Amino acid sequence: MTAAVALAVAFAVHAVVPVLPAMTVAVALGLLAANLPGTAVWIAGRARPGLDFAGKHLMRGGIILLGLKVSIMDILGLGWLAMALITGVVLLSFGGTYLLVRLFRLPRETALLVATGFSICGASAIGAMAAVRRIRHVDTVLPVALVTLCGTLAIGLLPLLMHPLQLSPLAFGAWTGASVHDVGQVVATAQTAGTAALGIAVVVKLTRVLLLAPVVAVAGLHHRASSVPDQQSLPPVIPLFVIGFVAMVALRSTGWLSTGWLEAGAGLQDVLLGAALFGLGSAVRIRTLLYTGARALLAALAAWLLIALLGLAAALVITAQP
Repeated sequence: MTAAVALAVAFAVHAVVPVLPAMTVAVALGLLAANLPGTAVWIAGRARPGLDFAGKHLMRGGIILLGLKVSIMDILGLGWLAMALITGVVLLSFGGTYLLVRLFRLPRETALLVATGFSICGASAIGAMAAVRRIRHVDTVLPVALVTLCGTLAIGLLPLLMHPLQLSPLAFGAWTGASVHDVGQVVATAQTAGTAALGIAVVVKLTRVLLLAPVVAVAGLHHRASSVPDQQSLPPVIPLFVIGFVAMVALRSTGWLSTGWLEAGAGLQDVLLGAALFGLGSAVRIRTLLYTGARALLAALAAWLLIALLGLAAALVITAQP
């Protein structure tokens, strides 16, 4: 019930201020609810089991439905060079972010989750990686907060750089899709440059999203190889919800689903992810965040700059093709 009320408020705010993605607002509302004197006791007490359920299980449902946004045909339409460049951006930003976060002396689990969220698709990717690596739900809170913060920063900052960098709408859209974290944040950023920018931004972004399954599979194989050989304790190589994500990608790519079904799936995905992100945001305690906040924030900003530069380089090459 708490998440449902917060979700309604988040969608209302988005309707009034479209530049603010509802998912970003949901995280912010969760953070406020957890730290304001009037609501903190309720959030930490009776509402906590339901919010933890939303943060974990509804997130997985949202990841499955995210696959309905990815069409293999649209991605192949970019061409092999563009696909190779986007894959390179994901791999370099993943490795570079992991090293940067570790350089700031943050835990390995935090570094892995931040790298996954920044390089692929924000909070959804963090949830998938946490599941396959069996990282505690509470340890996903800081990475989600960082990826939301930097994605929101991109919404405000990237459009201001379009003209100083002399980017065409197509180049700006490709840059947004290659470097902004969450799908909603990509849409909010790219739409400032028009429909052409938005179109290529979404396709480039969804190419990154498609890499969620193989990255999670590799992480799962590595975790199994490095674990104590106790078959009862080993997680699956690929969690069922990631298999569900791949199945939804395949279904979308067949072209069988009508626009109405796709819109319904997108709406349900927003509801599930919004409730999940409110649940995760509500687990953030400002005092705890401030304890490691300075180092974590600096690491996140450095990683954001890295992926922005990598994405810009890739975007310029992609849009320079004849």
